[in-house]
Amino acid sequence: MKKDDFKPDTRYTVTWRDYDGKVRPANLYVYRLYDNFMIARKTDHSGFLYKIGYDQILKIVKETAVSKELQFRIPDAVLKESSWTDRTVMERYSSSPALGK
Repeated sequence: MKKDDFKPDTRYTVTWRDYDGKVRPANLYVYRLYDNFMIARKTDHSGFLYKIGYDQILKIVKETAVSKELQFRIPDAVLKESSWTDRTVMERYSSSPALGK
């Protein structure tokens, strides 16, 4: 896959190759897109943020746009590309004012 296949603030159901090389299904909320990777949260797991390369995504099964009031907020400093140069995972609690979190 490539950057043009994704949009920020969108939920995706995908097939991806995890960091151990295993092919797995995943539900993602994409926060930010960069040239070689995206920052996303797995909605079916913990509150971790993941740096996922576009080449790790094998197939997009479903795409759902998220309305403005249901979008999860993360500070821009956490999502900056320079914050992700030497990491693949970051623990971060996400919140959505409309969901009372």
